[in-house]
Amino acid sequence: MLTQMLILQNNKLLMKLIFSLSLFLLFSAPTGAQNRDSAYVRDNYEKMEVQIAMRDGIKLFTSIYLPKDKSKTYPILMQRTCYSIEPYGPDKFERSLGPSKYLMRDGYIIVYQDVRGRWMSEGSFDNMRPNIPGNDRKNKTAIDESSDTWDTIDWLIKNIKGNNGKVGMWGISYPGHYTAAGIPDAHLALKASSPQAPISDFFFDDFHHMGAYLQSYTAAFAVFGYQKDKPTTESWYDDKIMRFYEDLPNDGYEFNLKLGPLKNVTEKYHKDNFFWQQIIDHPNYDEFWQKRNLLPHLTNVKHAVMTVGGWYDAEDLYGPLNIYKKIESTSPSASNTIVMGPWSHGDWARERGFQMVNHIYFGDSISTFYQREIERKFFNSNLKEGAQAALPEAYMFDCGLKQWRQFTEWPSKEIPPMKLYFAENGKLSINNPTKEEAIFEYVSDPSKPVPYTSQTESLVFTPRRFMSDDQRAASTRPDVITFQTDPLPDQVTLAGEIMAKLKVSMSGSDADFVVKLIDVYPDDTPQEKRNPANIIMGGYQQLVRHEVMRGRFRNSFEKPEPFKPNEITDVQFALQDILHTFKKGHKIMVQIHSTWFPYIDRNPQKYVDNIYKANEEDFIKSSIRVYGSSVVEIGGGEKLKAKIETKK
Repeated sequence: MLTQMLILQNNKLLMKLIFSLSLFLLFSAPTGAQNRDSAYVRDNYEKMEVQIAMRDGIKLFTSIYLPKDKSKTYPILMQRTCYSIEPYGPDKFERSLGPSKYLMRDGYIIVYQDVRGRWMSEGSFDNMRPNIPGNDRKNKTAIDESSDTWDTIDWLIKNIKGNNGKVGMWGISYPGHYTAAGIPDAHLALKASSPQAPISDFFFDDFHHMGAYLQSYTAAFAVFGYQKDKPTTESWYDDKIMRFYEDLPNDGYEFNLKLGPLKNVTEKYHKDNFFWQQIIDHPNYDEFWQKRNLLPHLTNVKHAVMTVGGWYDAEDLYGPLNIYKKIESTSPSASNTIVMGPWSHGDWARERGFQMVNHIYFGDSISTFYQREIERKFFNSNLKEGAQAALPEAYMFDCGLKQWRQFTEWPSKEIPPMKLYFAENGKLSINNPTKEEAIFEYVSDPSKPVPYTSQTESLVFTPRRFMSDDQRAASTRPDVITFQTDPLPDQVTLAGEIMAKLKVSMSGSDADFVVKLIDVYPDDTPQEKRNPANIIMGGYQQLVRHEVMRGRFRNSFEKPEPFKPNEITDVQFALQDILHTFKKGHKIMVQIHSTWFPYIDRNPQKYVDNIYKANEEDFIKSSIRVYGSSVVEIGGGEKLKAKIETKK
């Protein structure tokens, strides 16, 4: 272990690789394919690097890959990123270009750009830079990601020979946000945008969920919270990352528990990190966060949009669903498509041969099908053929039946709604209200929080496996209340939006509520050959969907308020959408608890103004009661009210 520590402490490149794996792995392909594509890129493309001046004079570093065949014109495909467009140098080439090998070989001008303030670009970096509505293109000081996108496209169209005047954009995760941020006030040459796993609002995506802080992101702040001194090809934050790995924690749960309140994070790790300071100074959904919400600006969309996400994306599930819905509501005449598959964050960009999330197998070559039959058609139709792609409104993967389904609208009205009620003796009732006077009680102890996973995990940046993890360990805990149906006589499909409507009370003055929807497998379920031998699929309790709600925000995300001890109170919140068929013989389960650590930070359960600055003594046990009048409502195609908009 000592040797390992010395190696890590003296090898910044290796530390960067360990930490940044989840940021960059999704953009790579299997090694053999990379080598073949690398040869194809060099044989068929030439590269140029330029600094493109924005309206305020700031120059953004841009790499442009041009087809060597000059006999025809090509559309432009562009990605803007904060994660570096390396390799730098006109003689150094990407191994593969564009969203997939299929589009690369179809012939495109491929453009990559370091966004403002990152890597080789000039300027200052701003996380989720606020959009300026109706940004005046003549205003030289009013800049946002939309204006930088507009200026870049305008330069490319006018200066790159051999382009056909049409531009498409794509990106995954933060690059997906930059794709979405280029949609408002778009350049007329922008004909197709595909935001993939896009961030739309940092108070509900990535760093927060319904106001609760995702403690699993704590190590990530080094990447986003320091400005560089000048354009650079070298990381300027590696030494900040090193802080978190000095002790090489093998157990992230114990590491974070020993760390204590979040104020210790400030003192030990992030006191000089501007993004962390913004987080702790703005614990509520105030103007700072509201200005960074992209959704209100997705109006009057004129070009084609295809939003892509993964049902098991632990980072950005909120973004793709809500970006699609927002465009659908504000721009009904736009060509607007959503694709949701059985993937973790960004996994549609790589093909492993078969698709699994943790212990659950979904099928073979699912990413290849998406790249070839969906993504390729979208860009080729809009950028080469000049016509809308022949795609359904919604291409959605049923994760229970493990097959694709097509819908003319999403949420779909063709699948009937369902209500789940909590009954005594751990029973879950379908469409049958139970005793309203029933009380289900547990004691939540922040010093012994419910683990978010059944497996020991080291200190990781945004966990992935837990999104389909086995919940049997949680079912045995006294601080988790569990309800399940009898074995289903026929298959049941749950589709669309989910709303948890809880009636609760507590002995404390604040609490979080985690609601989980679970698929319980029959005891005779055969083993999955791709799993380790110790993973027993008989009786497996697969997590299907979950969400956390920080109770203080039950009436307003902008103006939190404490609970009155022992007073029955409504706590209502939306879980993200679902398309999952529970097969015959399976059971539907719902679990409710108030800690889920260290994925979610611990609520002190005694109301304090700012949890980021809470003291150790603020954390108390609380007796929490959930009442039989509670219900979980799923689907039906009736769009639930946008809680975020109404709770400002």
